[in-house]
Amino acid sequence: MAYPDPPLVDGAIALRPWSMQDVPDAVRCCNEEQIRRFIPPLPIPYTEDDAIAFIGAAQQRLDQGSAALVIAEGEDAALRGAIGLRTIAPGVAQTGYWVAPEARGRGVASTALMLVSRWALATLPLIRLQLFTDLDNPASMRVAERAGFTPEGTLRNWYDLRGERRDAVMFSLLPGDLP
Repeated sequence: MAYPDPPLVDGAIALRPWSMQDVPDAVRCCNEEQIRRFIPPLPIPYTEDDAIAFIGAAQQRLDQGSAALVIAEGEDAALRGAIGLRTIAPGVAQTGYWVAPEARGRGVASTALMLVSRWALATLPLIRLQLFTDLDNPASMRVAERAGFTPEGTLRNWYDLRGERRDAVMFSLLPGDLP
C-alpha cells in the first residue's frame, strides 16, 4: 500500500501522513474519553512514547497493507482526527476513524471517510470496504451512513474492548455503490 498521491483534499479537509509535529495533539486526543472508549488498541494512558512509536512505524504499516492518515484542517493542516485503511483479506479492506473533540459535529469525519473510501475503491483492487462501530456509538454510525456505507447488521460479541466483548454494527461500501 502507498499513501494517496496526490493527497486527498476536499475544501478545508486534507488527509496527510502523520508527522512528529502531531505528537502533542495525538497524545491529547488519544487520552480523550470518547476516543479511547471506542478504539481498542489504544494504550491507557496514551503517552508521548506511544505516539512517537506509532508515527515511526508508518512505513512498516504500509508494507503490511495498512495506511494511517491525519485528518487535517485549515491552512496550518492542524490535526483534527485520524483515519486508517488496512487490507484484511484479498479484495477486502477495513477502515476506521476518530475525530478530536473540537472538530466533532462539523462533517469532518464524514468528509474524510468519503475521501478515503472513494480513493480506496478507485485505486486498490477492492471488492469490499468495511467498517464497524460499537453499538453504543451512534455518532460513528451516522458518519458511516453519511459517507454512503450500508449497515449490514449487528455482530454480537464481535470485538474485545479491554477485556469486554462488545457488539458492533458492520457497514460496507462496494464499488457498485458509488455514483
